[in-house]
Amino acid sequence: MSGWRANLSDRGYAAGWRLVRALPESVARTVFDRGADFAARNGGPAQLRRNLARVLGTSPEAVPGELVRASMRSYARYWREAFRLPAMDHRDLVESGRVVVEGLEHLDAALARGRGVVFVLPHSGNWDMAGTWLVQNYGTFTTVAERLKPESLFERFVAYRESLGFEVFPLTGGEQPPFGALAERLRANKVVCLMGERDLTGRGVPVTFFGERTWMPAGAAKLAIETGAALMPVHVWFTVDDTGREGWMVRTQEPLDVSGGVDAATQALADCFAAGIADHPADWHMLQPLWETDLSEARLDRIAAEQARRGSRPVGSGEDFAR
Repeated sequence: MSGWRANLSDRGYAAGWRLVRALPESVARTVFDRGADFAARNGGPAQLRRNLARVLGTSPEAVPGELVRASMRSYARYWREAFRLPAMDHRDLVESGRVVVEGLEHLDAALARGRGVVFVLPHSGNWDMAGTWLVQNYGTFTTVAERLKPESLFERFVAYRESLGFEVFPLTGGEQPPFGALAERLRANKVVCLMGERDLTGRGVPVTFFGERTWMPAGAAKLAIETGAALMPVHVWFTVDDTGREGWMVRTQEPLDVSGGVDAATQALADCFAAGIADHPADWHMLQPLWETDLSEARLDRIAAEQARRGSRPVGSGEDFAR
């Protein structure tokens, strides 16, 4: 991103956090829904249609327009909530029953073992809301943040998530790579949360996802293997009841078997992500190219070069968590 575009983006996010939270909820909801509907006109974003086509097992042209519209509304809802979440009463949100968590017994059992938990999520629903629920019920957890440009935008996102009670380490550019600090938290029987279905570096693990090849970050599986922590997939999606009240569902799954190594564990994560996304395709917020056949030649060349080097990287390099 060019310098002026990056600065414009930073100012836009700053305005969003300042202005959207000041709007009445009904007004904010209407504004974001209308913006989403506008974006979904004429078939919506082409890459979104291609991605949804994989989920449905059809062609991009056959993806229903209603699904594209619902997807854009879901994506808009994420940002509406992100801009408003710091000003919300987090305890009230949790106690209201609007956040419903399935599979909590898996988390409790894993923590009882005393080796920590690595939660891994796709970009579905509102993962920040799930994190807010976790903080209110289990205390602070640790995550990583991609270093955005300009630095002020990165700092803004870190401050946002820290305001929710998250502990945030920079993916790159910190005093040390995040792997060691995350492993330390796990050995103290803490929770680490990582986004897991998108690798931007070319250094990820090759997986089959909805029948096609892509790459996913290796860091979550490496952490679980290195520390003995439970590797647990989580899926989040949006709900709306008959009265129009919005809510959030969080499904925590039992720990995955990591005895087969990093590649097998990452493929198992991909399979869990695929099942959740197939159940709730509109809430999967993936508008970027993800699969090999959608990537540019330049990016494929970079991936090939990085994969050739993959075996020589030390465990715990920051890129293991890139997404």
